[in-house]
Amino acid sequence: MRGCSARGSRRLRSLGLLGAAGLVLTGCGDQHEPWSGGYVNTTSYPYFDFGTEAAGQPRTVLGFVVADPEDPCTPSWGGYYGLDEAEGTLRMEEQIAALREAGGDVVVSFGGAAGDELATACTDPDRLLAAYRTVLERYDVRTADFDIELDDLEDPAANQRRAEVLVRLQEERDEPLEIWATLPVAPRGLDQDSVDVVARMLAAEVDLAGVNVMTMNYSESKPAEQSMAAASEEAARSVHGQLTALWGAAGQDLSAEEAWHRIGLTPMIGVNDVPGEVLDLDAAAELAAFAREQGVGRLSYWSLNRDRPCTAEDGDPAEANDFCSGLEEETGEFTRVLVEDVEE
Repeated sequence: MRGCSARGSRRLRSLGLLGAAGLVLTGCGDQHEPWSGGYVNTTSYPYFDFGTEAAGQPRTVLGFVVADPEDPCTPSWGGYYGLDEAEGTLRMEEQIAALREAGGDVVVSFGGAAGDELATACTDPDRLLAAYRTVLERYDVRTADFDIELDDLEDPAANQRRAEVLVRLQEERDEPLEIWATLPVAPRGLDQDSVDVVARMLAAEVDLAGVNVMTMNYSESKPAEQSMAAASEEAARSVHGQLTALWGAAGQDLSAEEAWHRIGLTPMIGVNDVPGEVLDLDAAAELAAFAREQGVGRLSYWSLNRDRPCTAEDGDPAEANDFCSGLEEETGEFTRVLVEDVEE
């Protein structure tokens, strides 16, 4: 089952079942099934064969769709490939079909750390709506991830524009669209910019499945003696309180269980970008057990491309790169711990 569509919220409001922000008071908005699945960096070269490597996992998160540098209202993969180019060069449709044939599905992630998320670059709401629609319809996407960070996160006009367009996108569809906001986090929780992104979406009446926090790259926000697993668990608990307050302010009181279901966790496997921060297999297993115990709505990781040991050609394993974890592991071990074991 997937969350209630915004289209249905108009009828529910007339029946007195919605709060001030159009959020369902009967639990209707909390119907999506918990899921797990790793991200794929689709444009890293050499290209990753996700159609084969991700076969068997429930969902695969494909990143990242951003604005075309030469046409801000046109979607592209990574700023490098238009959708037609991606069909040929990245074999995008072919690989998505392979995943679905194997029983999985795909999530498209908009934004990321590089390039401009479409709402940042495209200031025309109608063209922005058309850009999102084009991607979702082309790949028959039912779950969309919006990875908002760095400059995109600090642009309130873009965040408001995105929220208003996502409502329109949900309303026009014949079936529900599950939407996740992916945001940076510290052990103390979301910062004010991230809180504002969520608040704007809820105020605009986006049917928001949840907030996926990037439990990685803590830098000075994490005490040096604190483990990555402990920092991530502290971050999740902090976000639990923040989401309870945000949904409450928008007119929907969440139970503790419902608030956990609105949370997603996404660690960076192996060596992180911040020196000294490493999520090893034991820490990944601890975080997965925590997620399972709390009943989080989503568990992802960055990235499938990196779920293998480094070779001499990959460079210094002590430094994060796009192609390996930096740890001595069997290929696919993080996937087993974070996806396969969670699904059992």
